[in-house]
Amino acid sequence: MYEVIDRFVAKYIQLTQEELDFFHSLLKHKKVRKKTFLLQEGEICNFEAFVLKGCIRSYYLDKDGVETILLFAVEDWWVSDLTSFSEQKPSNLFIETLEDCELLSIDFASKTRLFEKIPAFERMFRLMVQRSLGVLQQRFYASVSQTAEERYLQFMEKYPLVAQRVPQHQIARYIGVSPEFLSKVRSTMYKKH
Repeated sequence: MYEVIDRFVAKYIQLTQEELDFFHSLLKHKKVRKKTFLLQEGEICNFEAFVLKGCIRSYYLDKDGVETILLFAVEDWWVSDLTSFSEQKPSNLFIETLEDCELLSIDFASKTRLFEKIPAFERMFRLMVQRSLGVLQQRFYASVSQTAEERYLQFMEKYPLVAQRVPQHQIARYIGVSPEFLSKVRSTMYKKH
């Protein structure tokens, strides 16, 4: 169960077996059914979860109830509401499983203990946050500088495994268009080719 997360950690930091054992002792293993909310708007996020198996989406609803998908998380990815978790304040996000999932999660108090006992983990989580910020900046840039077709093609190229596992209407909400508009874009693309 821990081999996958240990390989992930090893990309960032080197740990002794004793340090890994301490890390493992702080993790909670969960199996979660499809269509389960891990977090709902207004709740305080008290977890960061590493996905061992499954697919999860993180999204928010605007004032008209239209959803915008911020993230799809699949195997070897982390999912959380970073702001709610780190500041321990209510979330404006929903985090929902799209498939049956298997997760390893750490709560706020345990992560604090982890940083105190093994400071190298602060480096790992900092690098993960930097990478996530870079991805968000690229998405923002794409949303203002690329056409819907370019954003769709970029998503399909960058996340082919995700694209096979989520419905087209959710991909539309991820790239920032209505499902109807994405359908027109796809139809136009296929006529060109």
